[in-house]
Amino acid sequence: MEPEDKLQQIKTDLQPFIKMMGTLADQVLVQDVSNYPIFVIHPDTIELGLPVVEKGPNNKWAIHVSTLEEFSAKQVIQPEKVTEFRNVYKDPELHLCLFVLSDLGAQFIFLPRMNRSSE
Repeated sequence: MEPEDKLQQIKTDLQPFIKMMGTLADQVLVQDVSNYPIFVIHPDTIELGLPVVEKGPNNKWAIHVSTLEEFSAKQVIQPEKVTEFRNVYKDPELHLCLFVLSDLGAQFIFLPRMNRSSE
């Protein structure tokens, strides 16, 4: 399977969780936890963020909610790269920031949120 096909499959696998992730992103923003919510998507155990969805028979991915601040503190994003990350970070009102750990490696993906009026 080509990398583009694998990424599309990951996006398809996550569709049932998009609304829930949007609600969590809103909570992170409204409660002033961070202006940069990040969802860690992974198939294994990882010590990053707070678990919100466990991997199971009906889903291939575990989902944790985290923030840029945690990524910086744990040096997933190096301190000198934080400003650069903020510059490419898309509006969390319109996009979900996903940090996907898969056989393609670790990569950030910005996934458009569902139509806000339908949430």
